[in-house]
Amino acid sequence: MTEAEDRKPRSDEARYDPEITSEFAIPEGIEVPEGGGEPESTSEFALPEGLRTPQPPGAEPEGSAFSPPKTYGAKDGPTAFTPAAGVPLVSLVKDAPWQDRMRTMLRMPVAERPAPEPVQRVEEEGPAVPRVLDLTLRIGELLLAGGEGAEDVEAAMFAVCRSYGLDRCEPNVTFTLLSISHQPSLVDDPVTASRTVRRRGTDYTRLAAVFRLVDDLTDPETHVSLEEAYRRLAEIRRNRHPYPGWALTLASGLLAGAASMLVGGDLIVFVAAALGAMLGDRLAWLCAGRGLPEFYQFTVAAMPPAAIGVAFALAHVDVKASAVVTGGLFALLPGRALVAGVQDGLTGFYITASARLLEVLYFFVGIVAGVLVVLYFGVKVGGKLNPDAALVINERPLIQIAASMLLSLTFAVLLQQERSTVLWVTLNGGVAWTVYGAMHYVADISPVASTAVAAGLVGLFGQLLSRYRFASALPYTTAAIGPLLPGSATYFGLLNMAQNEVDKGLVSLANAASLAMAIAIGVNLGSEVFRLFLRVGSAGKRRAAKRTRGF
Repeated sequence: MTEAEDRKPRSDEARYDPEITSEFAIPEGIEVPEGGGEPESTSEFALPEGLRTPQPPGAEPEGSAFSPPKTYGAKDGPTAFTPAAGVPLVSLVKDAPWQDRMRTMLRMPVAERPAPEPVQRVEEEGPAVPRVLDLTLRIGELLLAGGEGAEDVEAAMFAVCRSYGLDRCEPNVTFTLLSISHQPSLVDDPVTASRTVRRRGTDYTRLAAVFRLVDDLTDPETHVSLEEAYRRLAEIRRNRHPYPGWALTLASGLLAGAASMLVGGDLIVFVAAALGAMLGDRLAWLCAGRGLPEFYQFTVAAMPPAAIGVAFALAHVDVKASAVVTGGLFALLPGRALVAGVQDGLTGFYITASARLLEVLYFFVGIVAGVLVVLYFGVKVGGKLNPDAALVINERPLIQIAASMLLSLTFAVLLQQERSTVLWVTLNGGVAWTVYGAMHYVADISPVASTAVAAGLVGLFGQLLSRYRFASALPYTTAAIGPLLPGSATYFGLLNMAQNEVDKGLVSLANAASLAMAIAIGVNLGSEVFRLFLRVGSAGKRRAAKRTRGF
């Protein structure tokens, strides 16, 4: 017997020997295909043979996990499965303002956004993506530099992209940087562009013109080509301010005089506060021309009104010197930036809100430094300024209402508003002070609560007017909160600190901060109440951030 014949019976015996047969051995009678059992590359995640998607003729086999997936159209795609709960139908009211429609879609995931609206007229090969993104960034830059909230800037950027057919866009807005990313599909590379905001200027006329441009772009009945949009944007940037420099200086003086009348001043105080504010404004313009930062501009602008108040105290003139300084501070308090910062924080843009509030803090510190320097030297040379005068404010309803309306009017001029909006914001400011006076002086309600309610009405009326005119709400709200700004609380807090009464000064400054926060939150809350309950031009319920209990 050969060696091979001797080996074969032994292997057959080994197959049927129960001591050496494994439970994984293949039973006899089952045919095993050539090549062995299950291939090594097949796992439990492999698609069964009977469920494979039919490949079109000539298609290449699917590669590894690192190769791009096969693209397919709607006709060649696999069978779609409907969730058990169904697919929710998302629809937007067509006659709603574009701000509400775009804000609603921005708060949706990309996969849940409705189909694109009718796009503007573009070339046959499709929109020029880089040019559309550049136009979008330029529009967002003007809005952000003009003081618009971050959420409204993102809504405007998304509206412009969507108008030209770029639906899969994600705008991102921070305090100084705007970026936008467009990805045509899951297999195409995204196109991202960014722009930095280096200069900020207050011009609500330019802001309203940008809003009209975005409104025309989002209107399906108005066809604005890309070249026409660029031309209109260039005209908006080239347009001069509606009010000359001398008108702004005069407006700052009248604003300070009106503010002094609110806190009990007379005609002499009105003139003194106006002169101090105009002198401070001219000094600030001089510093700006020399290239000094805004911090030093606010510091210099705060010195003349304080100096005039100290001069009255040294001359023992029987006037209310505190009202002179308070009126000058009203023209400098950064109420616009404060409202915008708190609004960004309440809507979830915390980085932008932190930057805006830090900017407000720097401006406030500049004002404090300028006033404290003057008050400190005034006290040292014998100027007797009485902090307890804050408790004595004469109630003159008619004069105070007229002064509040004049203050709102001049504030609107300083903000470079359109002439058609000045009357509305003037009336809104008068209503705000009337509500505040009725609650605080008549009903004896705390000034913080009275300020919050009055600011809430300002925000409510501002949203109402902006929805009817399809414009931004800032021109109707910012100037109207001028009479509510905490100028007197700020001044008396600084005066106490100049007289080494730090505890009283900190309490008064904390009261001023509370009033400022009440203004900002009241304006934002009034806007939200309008969107929730008053359905004038609303786009339906908008999604809020799904976050509770801190997570």
